[in-house]
Amino acid sequence: MENLIKESAENKAVVDSLYQAFSKGDVPGVLGTMDSQIVWNEAEGNEYAKGNPYVGPDAVLNGVFGPILQDHEYFNLKDIEIHEMLHGKVLATLRYDAKHKSGKAYNAQVAHFWTVKNGKITGFQQYVDTKKLHEASIA
Repeated sequence: MENLIKESAENKAVVDSLYQAFSKGDVPGVLGTMDSQIVWNEAEGNEYAKGNPYVGPDAVLNGVFGPILQDHEYFNLKDIEIHEMLHGKVLATLRYDAKHKSGKAYNAQVAHFWTVKNGKITGFQQYVDTKKLHEASIA
């Protein structure tokens, strides 16, 4: 049990380091937390889900992060709470505070479900109010 608790804390630290890098705009730092074969899934109904699953850091960068930056005036992660789980899983609850290039701002409740193995993120599943995101994208 002690090993599970230690592993859980280590996994939480990996996910926290991703969010810290993201907050600084450190793209290499964000991608460096990912396994070379990460499987990344955006929420169904999200415009960026069309490429699901994105496999590998470059696919995430080009299919998710790049388009988000192109489509938004700003995109921030706020109120991040990281919850330790067992068996390589980590849950983060947070908010997207963003303004789409349509001119509409939004503040959406979000959950990120992470899988971590051997100190690297191997899986990601996003849960978000996609209707709110879609409405912001309409001029």
